[in-house]
Amino acid sequence: MDLCNLNEVLPLMERHGFRFSKALGQNFLTDRRIPEHIAQVSGAESGCGVVEIGPGVGCLTRELALRADKVVSVELDERLIYVLAETLADMPNAKVINADIMRTDIRKLVNDELAGLTPLLCANLPYNITTDVITMLLESGCFRQLTVMIQKEAALRLCAMPGDADYCAFSVIARFYTEPEILFDVPAGCFTPQPKVTSSVVRMKRRGSLAAENEKLFLRVVRAAFAQRRKTLRNSLASVMGDLGKEKLDGCLEACGIEPVCRGEALGVEEFAALTKAIGEAK
Repeated sequence: MDLCNLNEVLPLMERHGFRFSKALGQNFLTDRRIPEHIAQVSGAESGCGVVEIGPGVGCLTRELALRADKVVSVELDERLIYVLAETLADMPNAKVINADIMRTDIRKLVNDELAGLTPLLCANLPYNITTDVITMLLESGCFRQLTVMIQKEAALRLCAMPGDADYCAFSVIARFYTEPEILFDVPAGCFTPQPKVTSSVVRMKRRGSLAAENEKLFLRVVRAAFAQRRKTLRNSLASVMGDLGKEKLDGCLEACGIEPVCRGEALGVEEFAALTKAIGEAK
């Protein structure tokens, strides 16, 4: 069965009572070249295990299972579990779990299901949970590489650099953990139902250790710096770090060569890491 051919897939979905849910952000691929291409760039190969989020009817799942030793797909919609039981019946190395990824213990999932394998993440993410899911996955520290298809607007934020209009806390957090890059765009016409936006496939390769003494403090500093974009960095940080005191905060900024009147969007990830280290030592 061609899982990107609606004439073949729709009768199967109807038999299991499936209807597309706008609330769940369900847009399924109808161009078979796209799942093939995503699987090719995902890093999936012998010795690897893949966690997939939102398998749909399994078109990407199959491509991943042809390359990796094991694929574990997390699907929230219970109706699709029965569809996937048929579409993946001949793929013994593909397992589907009916669960909400936002309520899933990622580390436990990887340890239980992908023991002895190099873990990768691959997903066609719903637009409405993109930032939260990616942040959670990055913070889990489980994956050598993450390959996700997301709204192009979110991809631009994810890969933005200091000074770019799209640069935000999400950009800094992504670069703290990985080296993100946009690989290619996917037009709306490649999906059904067609979304109103273009999608992009982003690859995030895990980077080497970055010198931040305290990961939680780093995230706190970054989020504070972008919480009120019109404020200077000094005032933004002071508003959420009252325990530090402005005098010590000024000393931390000076020690890192950062002007107190600059704003968060002017700092790169290395500067945020250095500032976090200084703040941690001043506490």
